[in-house]
Amino acid sequence: MNAREDDSVRAAIAAANRKRLIVGGLLTEACVTFPVLSALKEGFEVFVVGDACGGLSLTGHDLALRRMEAAGARMTSWIQVLLEFQRDWTRHETYSGARAIVEANGGGYGMGLAYARDMIHPV
Repeated sequence: MNAREDDSVRAAIAAANRKRLIVGGLLTEACVTFPVLSALKEGFEVFVVGDACGGLSLTGHDLALRRMEAAGARMTSWIQVLLEFQRDWTRHETYSGARAIVEANGGGYGMGLAYARDMIHPV
């Protein structure tokens, strides 16, 4: 339930030589919360992708997110992570992949990107 207690996970994170983690996963109440709390205690900056986690109930999920935030984790969403990595839509090497993800999963924003692609900049 706590990936931070697994030697191979700890070694992989150490090998990356990073102090910032982005975490998502199933069972927010345990398998996300426990490694996040451990990483925070070890001095990591931790971002929890709240809508890329799932709990046993909406209440349990929400309480777990609040517990991690109170401990110092920063809450974010999948679209914030994607757009932070993309930075702007002029990054051509990742544009098509990022846009496809947003079009498929981004609701109205995805519809707007599809409209811009098809109507404003037709192929």
